[in-house]
Amino acid sequence: MMDIAPHSMPKETGWIEIIAGCMFSGKTEELIRRLRRATIAKQRVKIFKPKIDNRYSSSDIVSHSEQSLPSILIEDINDVLKYSNESNVIGIDEAQFFNNDIIKVCNKLANDGKRVIVAGLDQDYQGIPFEPMPQLLAIAEYITKTLAICVNCGNPADKTQRKIISPERVVVGASDIYEARCRKCHYIPEES
Repeated sequence: MMDIAPHSMPKETGWIEIIAGCMFSGKTEELIRRLRRATIAKQRVKIFKPKIDNRYSSSDIVSHSEQSLPSILIEDINDVLKYSNESNVIGIDEAQFFNNDIIKVCNKLANDGKRVIVAGLDQDYQGIPFEPMPQLLAIAEYITKTLAICVNCGNPADKTQRKIISPERVVVGASDIYEARCRKCHYIPEES
């Protein structure tokens, strides 16, 4: 059987790891776990999150289970290249909030021999693939799909249910606005 788990440190090459799933599925928790292990291994780690994500902290990546790590807030994904020169491992949370430049940035970092770990929603609240995640999934060496538990029926959930009506695709929020749903229980809220 072939070992499909990522190694802890690139050996003469870099790679991209994607952690994708719906809200409340443990994406950030898994990102934090991997980054903590890299830190324990004395690897040079840099962590980034989009400035728009201020739900739990203005400076840390924070999981819904309240685990956290210090991060650098950025508006432009290209800034990752400026701040990560001395790092071996790069963590990026909430990738869906960045534009498609993230694909070029992740490829550059991996081509420079870095381990790049990216977490993000793979579908929006309508169940539509959430750019730029499909492209990141296509170029990644390692992919982890996380599932939540449907709040209605208890089945495995891979959809994010929006509980409010808004014409905007991006509405930043947590359990006040979203919940995890399975395919059977998910629906798209209709505007009145």
